[in-house]
Amino acid sequence: MDRLDPQTTPYQTPDPLTPDGQGTFAGATPAQSFDPWRYRDDADVTGGDVAGYKVEATDGGIGKIDSASHDVNASYLVVDTGPWIFGKKVLLPAGVVNHVDHADRKVYVDRSKDQIKAAPEYDDTAVTDPAYRDKLGGYYGGTYGAPGSTLPPTA
Repeated sequence: MDRLDPQTTPYQTPDPLTPDGQGTFAGATPAQSFDPWRYRDDADVTGGDVAGYKVEATDGGIGKIDSASHDVNASYLVVDTGPWIFGKKVLLPAGVVNHVDHADRKVYVDRSKDQIKAAPEYDDTAVTDPAYRDKLGGYYGGTYGAPGSTLPPTA
């Protein structure tokens, strides 16, 4: 029985890994690194204010958006969780927004309810405080690719 060359398929397709050994695929664009304070290019957040939209985690609804920031490199959502977390609010950095469905008025985030519930507590007086933002951004960056997330782990 003949063995297949691991560098080709039976149709002589070249190995999809590039010679740099980094595991990137030929013809693919590099993965966008996680930036907690910037909306993803393909999230479709533009096109109007998302205040009042419902927010869907990977495993269900978490509440409704109270306010949204679109500041350059400092964007976020403030979500009123209603009875889910006893009426508390959570701050979600823009980077966790997967996509927006403007027709259904829903924002989809790529974190689970448990990940959001375990995040540092929302403090409306510290939203612009660099230490608070670093703590929150670090938390969500640490959950990037964690169990329950739909994202690949970062390098």
